[in-house]
Parts: sequence; structure tokens; C-alpha cells
Amino acid sequence: MSDFLETAVAELNEKLGGGFDGCAKLQITDLGAIMLDADGARIADEEADVTLSADSETLQAIVTGDLNPTSAFMTGKLSIDGDMGLAMKLAAVLA
Repeated sequence: MSDFLETAVAELNEKLGGGFDGCAKLQITDLGAIMLDADGARIADEEADVTLSADSETLQAIVTGDLNPTSAFMTGKLSIDGDMGLAMKLAAVLA
């Protein structure tokens, strides 16, 4: 299992504060997937209401606050498939 994924999960759980009101997947194109839901963040690849896809460099910049998720989407570094409202809610948590 990737150290990057484990670190990202820990950082996301801190930001989420215990859970996320919805079901989202962060698809890291070169490593795997992280699920976010009411139980928090975990390494898994399951069905979700919205999938955000990016490479590990982009995801790391978003999680650490160096890159705004909306900016990443607008510049094509982040793609979204599914519930756009839920994606915007997640972006607000990550920003």
C-alpha cells in the first residue's frame, strides 16, 4: 500500500472532522482510490455519488492547501464525474 495514500487518508480525516455527508471517491490516477463518507476517509475503490480524479501531485497540493480544488478543476488538473453539488461541498471542506 502506498505511503502517499496512507498520509492522504490521515490528512483528509483531520480535515473532515469525523466524516463527510455524502459518498465521494478520490481517484488518484497513478496510485489507487480513497473513499470519503460518513465514516471518514479510507483507502478503497467503491461506487460513489461523485468521483474526483487527479494525479498524486495534484491531490497532494489540494490536501495540503497549496491548490484550490476549484482552480484545479478549472485548469483541467482535476476531473469530476457525478454529483457536482456534492463535489462542491467536498471542495469547500478541502479548501
